[in-house]
Amino acid sequence: MHLSELSQFRVPHGNMDGIGDTYEEGKPSFWKKSSKAVPGRPSPKRDLRSNSFKSSSTSTSFQDFQESVNDAWDLADDDICGSTGVTISSRVSQSAALSVINNHRNTAGSEEERSSQQPILSEQKKTEAIQRLALLQNSQATPTVNAQHTPHHARQFPGRPQPLRGLPSSGSREGEESSKLERFQPLLESTLLNLEDLRQLSWSGIPVKVRAITWRLLSGYVPANLERRQQVLEQKRQDYWNLVKQYFNTDRDEAYEDTYRQIHIDIPRMSPLIALFQQQTVQEMFERILYIWAIRHPASGYVQGMNDLVTPFYIVFLQEAIPADSDLDTFNVSQLTKEQRDIIEADSFWCLSKFLDGIQDNYIFAQLGIQRKVNQLKELIQRIDSALHRHLQQHGVDYLQFSFRWMNNLLTRELPLYCTIRLWDTYLAESDGFASFQLYVCAAFLMHWRQELLQEKDFQGLMLMLQNLPTQRWTDSEISIVVAEAYRLKFTFADAPNHLQSGDR
Repeated sequence: MHLSELSQFRVPHGNMDGIGDTYEEGKPSFWKKSSKAVPGRPSPKRDLRSNSFKSSSTSTSFQDFQESVNDAWDLADDDICGSTGVTISSRVSQSAALSVINNHRNTAGSEEERSSQQPILSEQKKTEAIQRLALLQNSQATPTVNAQHTPHHARQFPGRPQPLRGLPSSGSREGEESSKLERFQPLLESTLLNLEDLRQLSWSGIPVKVRAITWRLLSGYVPANLERRQQVLEQKRQDYWNLVKQYFNTDRDEAYEDTYRQIHIDIPRMSPLIALFQQQTVQEMFERILYIWAIRHPASGYVQGMNDLVTPFYIVFLQEAIPADSDLDTFNVSQLTKEQRDIIEADSFWCLSKFLDGIQDNYIFAQLGIQRKVNQLKELIQRIDSALHRHLQQHGVDYLQFSFRWMNNLLTRELPLYCTIRLWDTYLAESDGFASFQLYVCAAFLMHWRQELLQEKDFQGLMLMLQNLPTQRWTDSEISIVVAEAYRLKFTFADAPNHLQSGDR
């Protein structure tokens, strides 16, 4: 067994210090009290609790939870993590090792059979789901794709964004892009844009050629008035670089040294399968974006995983600046002019800022927004799929153990990057903010794997599956199915009288 499989039991460092409310009414708090009253700032100087693993089945602190579940962000970084004071409980490691080995031994020789039994969504169901999406959004249905799911143990880096190279474009897909583009262009070129029309058109996906300008508009970064757009863009871009000059290119405030240090550590480790993000030029751009965002939002500051939320914006604005036939995976960003790089960086910063405005409570003291959403997901699944809920509960799987990363990283670690970008077309198009809609996306995403999950008969198998879902071959079609189901769930349950009320557990 490879050591990386054990890294699911390693803990994140410096991401969620603080004091929080109780996770559930009447139960002890999950959340550790901070020794430093500085919200949102990681500090390597804080006193860590003993790493001894309590035998009690109910965790009494967030430290206990950290010792027993997967790191929400980082895997296979033991050399870096060791230098920052984070340790792994030997008892947890040994127990995890034995569990994984025994599980693999018991299932050896039957993996091929299990893989062949993984249910694949029928073409009829796919067609029905996509047609439903078309009816909901008054758009043409996307062509179905025969999804080929690979076994969940086959991926080398679970929880990591996959390479950017997508599946070859078919003639039908190119025709669909062209048809959509014909509907977008007149709208975008209108003197006074109707944002509601743009949202409805964007909900089911945005053509690559107009995605950058559409994202700027949907984010509220540029005005609907066509004549004012260029002026606003130039002013906002200059504002960003003034902030960089004032706060980044000078002696940094000592109060933010911990923030900068954590960003500087995290950025080189992001997206190891994507060569683009290993370029020094790109990493320096991300450092500036995240640092300026952190000092402008002291209530939350920088939280690990935020770099994943910059990535979709960065890719979309990079695609706008380079030739259409360029390979994003290997494109050398330093070949762009300084002006082009400055535009990509500034636009990524402002769109990220607008995007995070609706979910900032996810990143404040103790990440209370995520606590609440995880509990809501649990209650929602209990109502809509009691069999799956009971299966997870009977095998000791806590929703926090897998859905924390889904909520914190908005599924960017669970999907190929091009699928994340397609999903964010819908997120940005949500007129009432995507934060509430994402709950239903996570519910639909979990239910998509219900048959595979029900086949797993122990905690270890369930966690390996949930931490390493086989989405590497997903395309826009699978995302369309998930968001269509999420829309149905929201339409069905959002206004229900007892919606998200605690029931029997």
